[in-house]
Amino acid sequence: MNPTDYAALIHPAIAVAFVFPIIGMVVNFAWQTRQRRLQSVGEGKSKIPPIVGQEHLKLGKWLTGAVVGVCLLGMAYPTFSKAIENQAFTKQPGEMVFLILMFAATIASLVFLYKAQPRLWRAIFAFLSSLGVLVIGFQDIILRREGLGWIFRRDYEWQYSHFYYGITVTLLMIFSLAIVKEIYQDRSNRWRYIHIFLNCFALLLFIGQGMTGTRDLLEIPLGWQETHLYKCDFTNKICP
Repeated sequence: MNPTDYAALIHPAIAVAFVFPIIGMVVNFAWQTRQRRLQSVGEGKSKIPPIVGQEHLKLGKWLTGAVVGVCLLGMAYPTFSKAIENQAFTKQPGEMVFLILMFAATIASLVFLYKAQPRLWRAIFAFLSSLGVLVIGFQDIILRREGLGWIFRRDYEWQYSHFYYGITVTLLMIFSLAIVKEIYQDRSNRWRYIHIFLNCFALLLFIGQGMTGTRDLLEIPLGWQETHLYKCDFTNKICP
């Protein structure tokens, strides 16, 4: 393996070592919080300690930052590795400056989202964070770059795409962070039910991420193998 191959492993390694364990803890605390709330309403008391709700909130915020971070990292590797390979920093400096600014702006917007209190500002920074993720992910369309995009989206199989699952779950995590105050302030529980529904869907996408990510690691060749394997006929499964 060369340095480029090792760099390609940073995104999946962080996802496996940090993001997925946090997902497990968040789901566990979410279940306990839900059970405690139901028991308190039905029986008037619960043996589940009230701290589970606070832990769920704290780890949920950590999860949002981890998911957005690993998403940006996953898109940064192909963006900048292909830019170096194609000498884009010298041939298209304006494009590269724009992409660097988009990465910085997305991270800054997420930081401000964590700190924002008024609903309007939370909506603004959630929108900017989401927009930044989408602009980076679809950079070839926005910048009208000719040829294949640097970020492989698997557009021809979007329903099984690691990219589309990742983008969707990232947007859901940003939205969940933005509505935290509404969840606790809304006595009708409307926002709570929205939160539960969307995050159950996000959990399914996380499972899909594990499956599609494993598949993609099997499909991506090592650097020294690329020139040989890309000569293969993938339709007929024949190599010269």
